[in-house]
Amino acid sequence: MSFPNLFRPIELGGLEIANRVVFGPHGTSQGRQPGTMADLVAYHEARARGGVGLIITEAHTVHESYEVRHNLLAVNDDDAIPDLKMMADAAHRYGARMFGQLFHPGRAVANRKNGALLAAWAPSEVPDERHHVMPAPMSLALIRDIVKAYGDGARRMAEAGLDGVEYVVSMGYLPAQFVNPRTNRREDAYGGSFVNRMRFLNESLGAIREAVGSDRVVGMRISVDELDHGGLSPEESRRVARSLADNGLVDYVNVIGGSGASVGGAIHIVPPMAVEPAYLSRAAGELRRDLGVPTMLGGRINQPHAAEQVIASGAADMVCLVRALIADPDFARKAATGKADSIRACIACNQACIGHRHMGAVVSCIQHPETGRERRFPHVRAPSAEALKVVVAGGGPAGMKAAATAAECGHDVTLVEKESELGGQARLAQMLPGRAEFGGIITNLSREVTEAGVQVVKGRAASAGSIRRLAPDAVIVATGAAPYLPALEGDMHGVDAWSVIRGEANVGSRVVIADWRCDWTGLGVAEMLARNGCHVRLYCQGTQPGQNLQSYLRDHWIGVLDGLGVETRAYARLFGADGDTVYFQHMTNGEPLTVSDVDTLVLAQGHRRVATLHEQLEHEGQRGLHIIGDALSPRTAEEAVLEGLETAVALSA
Repeated sequence: MSFPNLFRPIELGGLEIANRVVFGPHGTSQGRQPGTMADLVAYHEARARGGVGLIITEAHTVHESYEVRHNLLAVNDDDAIPDLKMMADAAHRYGARMFGQLFHPGRAVANRKNGALLAAWAPSEVPDERHHVMPAPMSLALIRDIVKAYGDGARRMAEAGLDGVEYVVSMGYLPAQFVNPRTNRREDAYGGSFVNRMRFLNESLGAIREAVGSDRVVGMRISVDELDHGGLSPEESRRVARSLADNGLVDYVNVIGGSGASVGGAIHIVPPMAVEPAYLSRAAGELRRDLGVPTMLGGRINQPHAAEQVIASGAADMVCLVRALIADPDFARKAATGKADSIRACIACNQACIGHRHMGAVVSCIQHPETGRERRFPHVRAPSAEALKVVVAGGGPAGMKAAATAAECGHDVTLVEKESELGGQARLAQMLPGRAEFGGIITNLSREVTEAGVQVVKGRAASAGSIRRLAPDAVIVATGAAPYLPALEGDMHGVDAWSVIRGEANVGSRVVIADWRCDWTGLGVAEMLARNGCHVRLYCQGTQPGQNLQSYLRDHWIGVLDGLGVETRAYARLFGADGDTVYFQHMTNGEPLTVSDVDTLVLAQGHRRVATLHEQLEHEGQRGLHIIGDALSPRTAEEAVLEGLETAVALSA
């Protein structure tokens, strides 16, 4: 399949860009500590080498009123110039352009320094729903100082050799707070009429234009819809963008959705897989038709054919990809050279990308743990000095990644899987409502296994004897896990969550789910049974359902369950069940929680490792023995794939 629109050059403000694929702005948690800038440079360099036309850096704070260098990059002083130059040079080596993003969040943040909350600033004293912040209204002196800071930050980016700058209006951040009449209640020259509410933006962009001159591109990012009860509507956003474009202040408009100021709006900052791909196309197309400058569009675009359609349909002139290029740095090159089927498509699980970011960890990908570790795991596997005969037992994510990586390193690899299909627990996850896309991890890893030349044996369980007959130099045990079923007081009809997902359990009409894991299992089974007509009560042994999921995914999912009438209860430790009653204990005060009129108890009580094969081989003294993934310790697909990579690479050490 060819993508004629995606790979046509385009001009932004007189600057030619080789194609329409943009590595969009996003936080990485890199470059903040001494010695880590090289990691951030390698991260961006991998995407430039992979063929993107443009990279837009993550947000750089411009003013000391939002000073969080532990969490975000800053362009407050000239110390930022050398680091920015390193990034720009890395992009330019491969013909990519690089823009820098200028940022101030206003009230839409809970800013801390050494654990203590700092003052938040905004146009007016209007509370933020998501961060529970009541900001202080900005003085005229502070407004003037921040306007100047935008210009100073832009100058530093230009001096560092960046090709342009992007002004962040999107997602309910400070400039959006000025133009929104519900968050700007000022009665001075910066509030009231539309002209007054636009003054901060006009002055900031004017300072930026003056600082960078005519030889640098200036753009803006805006939420076409903040998707929040108090946020900017599509009509309001179009009016803002049109005004700035008509005044010649911006050379392009970068379109996104959502708001960082509300729980519902924040879901759209990094929309999970239940959100339709390229879902902002219609609204973005309406905005584009109002403007006289090119536009970019981001938001759940993870396949080249979807990106091509965005441009062909007139929704945008360029596409901003973030997770798609986190999952596969070579997305653009593969699409351009007829290898689109080899693209490792993002599955929008949000676990290691924005999930890591919210933990303060470096952004990565559960399918491609090389992301964020580019210097540790170079894009080309170094061939092993000695080709080993390697057997991998288990064809889940851990085993597939280990087998593919070992084969890429030049080893002779056999993968043995007891089931007739590869995939492990990922095969269960993809069977839940709205989660079919999770099966992409199986598709992508299976393709890597095939392309690497691994010999795959399915439908046969590996045994100590069969492995002994193969006489391997190394054995990697990735035999996964099985449901953990605790001993309970009493007696009632209980089934494990896996059997429910597979459709093997006899489930009554009134169900209680005892959810110890507090992850996708309990939420997914609750949705599945509710959609099947069951009355569902979800009792979780945590502080909230989905406690261990990334917040945007969890918040969206809980909204779905609430809409389906699922009853939820937190702090509930399963104690026992008898007759038609299930007994829980409150996790903190120890009081009993009794649930009556129950037909079926569904147990989502975690997993226990399946490690018998490893124990047998260890007892026999098998050389080169390793154990990874859930067989080592039940966790998630992320740890499984990472350990598969690490173990396989270590074989060549």
